[in-house]
Amino acid sequence: MSHPDSPFADPEDSAAVAAAKTEVLKNEYSYTERDVILYNLGVGATENQLQWTYEGDEDFSPIPTFGVIPQFSASSSLSLDWLPNFNPAKLLHGEQYLSIKSPIPTSGDLVNSARVLEALDKGKAAAVTVIVETRDKHSGELIFENQQTVFIRGSGGFGGKRTGTDRGPASAANDPPKRAPDAISEEKTHSSQAALYRLSGDYNPLHILPDFAAIGGFDRPILHGLCSMGIAGKHVFQTFGSFRDIKVRFAGVVYPGETLVTEMWKEDNKVIFTTKVKEREVAVLAAAAATLDAESIKSKL
Repeated sequence: MSHPDSPFADPEDSAAVAAAKTEVLKNEYSYTERDVILYNLGVGATENQLQWTYEGDEDFSPIPTFGVIPQFSASSSLSLDWLPNFNPAKLLHGEQYLSIKSPIPTSGDLVNSARVLEALDKGKAAAVTVIVETRDKHSGELIFENQQTVFIRGSGGFGGKRTGTDRGPASAANDPPKRAPDAISEEKTHSSQAALYRLSGDYNPLHILPDFAAIGGFDRPILHGLCSMGIAGKHVFQTFGSFRDIKVRFAGVVYPGETLVTEMWKEDNKVIFTTKVKEREVAVLAAAAATLDAESIKSKL
């Protein structure tokens, strides 16, 4: 579906980018309490955390990062064929920003609208940010906004902007303060974590097939970046309470079975965090932060 104007039009954009920004992809996503439980288990919820794993619990709810799930099929289906030499095998998920606009229902019928927000020509590569608005199908209420940035090696040279505009929390640098973390959470993933998480909608064989992972240069299948984001988001939620947005940069890979360590610093209403693999001492989530809800800030004072 094409629209003549884009709210994200920029005079510095090349003709190809300007045209790409007019395209809107819409699709629907329906889910039940079963999907919520499956996601919660996929990011490490346990049988003892009944608010996340038992639909009859009075506090039953999705872990907040569930907001990346309904939009996934829309953001990953938007065409990038307008990029020169586009090869999906050379695409890397760079950053993810989730803004939670309304309380997340435990089941529902949603509608996603995805479009290109920004496309940067990095010379030898492209950086494309897609924005997805997710609304309740029946009321029209905005539930989530996601911004997903992907890097595509070999697809630069299309002209236009090289440096992105300030998108507030979605593009913040989130440098950790020069002091010890205020809190640290450590969680060992399990060997079947990727096999479980993929059932929430990301069926990329990179996360399950050893041969496919080897083509990508990995020793074995890797954990989904959005799963690592969910685990870290769970750590922030458990430590500081609910948040209204969260942003991460994917800095490294996790192999299922490794231990994730999330270091957190509270700065006013923001929790800056980094997540690393304990066994290899490598960062996997960087430039990351969550903005706390007002209620969380009050309750933690």
